[in-house]
Amino acid sequence: MAEENKAVGATEPAPAAEAAAPAQNPVDDARSEAMKIVMGDVMQAAAASADDGKKRRRSIPAGIAHITASFNNTQCCITDARGNVIAWSSAGKAGFKGSRKSTAFAGTLVAQECAKSAIGQGMHEVEVRVQGAGAGRESAIRAIANTGMSISQIKDITPMPHNGCRQRKRRRV
Repeated sequence: MAEENKAVGATEPAPAAEAAAPAQNPVDDARSEAMKIVMGDVMQAAAASADDGKKRRRSIPAGIAHITASFNNTQCCITDARGNVIAWSSAGKAGFKGSRKSTAFAGTLVAQECAKSAIGQGMHEVEVRVQGAGAGRESAIRAIANTGMSISQIKDITPMPHNGCRQRKRRRV
């Protein structure tokens, strides 16, 4: 008799309808909030809800400037404390080609362009990490200082071999 009632007129909600609208679970909400905190999305989520659709940038007061000065090129990358890139530039992006990419003048222009972009996003203090032995090393540091950013620390992170490469086979005479 119960089977007849189901078939004739009594309808139950379809399983697909239940799957389409899952019940809110407070554990899932707490977990997603915790993941937002870990991933750094809380500030962005709060800003997005407060602005009602308007895009808003965060002001990042301090960061790290990575300067790579090789014998062929000079690159500058400014990141926040977590390593997210705020601004970047290279000698090729600044319009230099060939052997002019490795000059001190190219290093100056690269660092100025990068620092101005970071200042536009609210950065005013930077820690400088220099890598490589190219000609644009010192001029890039001076250029960052001349743009108005305060340099809190200068660190040389050029990799140095502890024992070097494997030596050649001994010559037998």
